[in-house]
Amino acid sequence: MPDPGTKRDSIANTFVVAVGVSLVCSVLVSTAAVVLKPRQERNQTLYRQQVVLEVAGLYRPGDDVAELFDAIDVRLVDLASGDYTNAFTAGDFDPVEAAKDSELGVAIPAALDVAGIGRRAIYAPVYIVDGGASGRQIILPVYGRGLWSTLYGYVAVAPDGNTVRALQFYEHAETPGLGDQIDRPAWLAEWEDKRLRDADGEVRIEVVRGQVPDDASPHQVDGLSGATLTGRGVMNTLRYWAGPHGFGPYLERLAQEATNDG
Repeated sequence: MPDPGTKRDSIANTFVVAVGVSLVCSVLVSTAAVVLKPRQERNQTLYRQQVVLEVAGLYRPGDDVAELFDAIDVRLVDLASGDYTNAFTAGDFDPVEAAKDSELGVAIPAALDVAGIGRRAIYAPVYIVDGGASGRQIILPVYGRGLWSTLYGYVAVAPDGNTVRALQFYEHAETPGLGDQIDRPAWLAEWEDKRLRDADGEVRIEVVRGQVPDDASPHQVDGLSGATLTGRGVMNTLRYWAGPHGFGPYLERLAQEATNDG
């Protein structure tokens, strides 16, 4: 008579048990992902809102992000015209996801795609901030290719549509100790008061090799030691979004409004 233990230890029985455990684990993981997804999305939204507030100089550790962010005027811009639009709710519009849509995204001409992103959405949200230490400023979402990853961040500009108030990235996967120098407060501080364009309207912002000379133009920022290509990625990201196929028409509108108000 066969030993019952032998049957229980058979290959077939082991296989059935393994499959059963795998199925149970899969169900648990899937359920956890579904249950946690809304919370993860909410945390991501709060984090990006916090970065917007940090770029605007309005956030301090411990502050209520949602309360502070409510004071910011979020508008949606038609990038082709530079005009505001009510086509979608600005606060809910994700330009990165919209870029993938056949109707909401457009291909970027190769000659203009210095940021290496291929496509962009036809609209983009902007965050208009009044008050604070820096006064009125406009926060623009920007993204482009670094060395190993896509760099996602925000740049704050003055009402003249040309003067940089602040720059900060919230997501990238550049090399630790090298490319991640783009997160250093000392380097980010160098961007303050730099000019995106020259007097003729040409985009001139530049991350140089090495250090900016003493007689530097208002368009230059120090390079990153050991991370030249990441620094170039930052430069090209800002050049694209400040250019005619990015926020250029909108920035020109701001400049014209500032001139009229002056």
